[in-house]
Amino acid sequence: MTSRLASALCLLLLAACAGSGAGPSTTPAGRPKTTGTTMLETGAAVLQPDAAPRSLDIYLVGFHPMKDRPDHQIEAHHFCHQVNEDLAQCALFDGSTAGANLTGIEYIVSERLFRRLPAAERRYWHPHNGEILSGQLVAPGLPEPAEKALMRTKINSYGKTWHTWDTMQDRGGEHLPLGPPELAWSFDRDGEVRPGLVEARDRRLGIDTAAKRASRQDLLPLARPQAGVDALKGRFGRPTRPIPGVVDSGEAQP
Repeated sequence: MTSRLASALCLLLLAACAGSGAGPSTTPAGRPKTTGTTMLETGAAVLQPDAAPRSLDIYLVGFHPMKDRPDHQIEAHHFCHQVNEDLAQCALFDGSTAGANLTGIEYIVSERLFRRLPAAERRYWHPHNGEILSGQLVAPGLPEPAEKALMRTKINSYGKTWHTWDTMQDRGGEHLPLGPPELAWSFDRDGEVRPGLVEARDRRLGIDTAAKRASRQDLLPLARPQAGVDALKGRFGRPTRPIPGVVDSGEAQP
């Protein structure tokens, strides 16, 4: 099966599979909707286009530490559109149900496009091999072969992620997206992710991260050294270990 055919199969299966039903972690501040607002929504749903959000048909769940605050870590539900073979764009939520809160955005580029970026721009883009080979990045609902084919297309890719709202944190008692957006990064060593974070996700969604990690070992020969793997090395305050196949390219970040 060619890479292009495998990608197409993944997209078809992803569109057909239902989400995991993971609910939001908080209820936003604000008054209940009035009848008038509900009527306006109903009219808009009939009369206005919705092609852009409906194209977000790839569902992924992973974890992000903030680059400037590695101890600040978020579970991110990605709803993505594969624009072409080299670019995907994702809206991030705190769950997969209709009531989930929008928490950020992520752009995903291939290694080929990343290499075309100016050196100063590359500091915003985190590597993905650690997320994939550790088993942390998952596509809930997909059969194992389809998920593996999807992950194969993302090996050696990079993401530029901005989180605008950590709904798990209640700042000043207001359930609102307060403060500046934060640049997110990736976990590139075992032990970097906060203990219990992955396990809680796995219990909630019925996922076995260790089994996924084991099943992805055949992707190791595809993994090349990536920029940014060492960007947060030593900043988590606990012992960490290299993930086989996840290697820093040695490129200094500005």
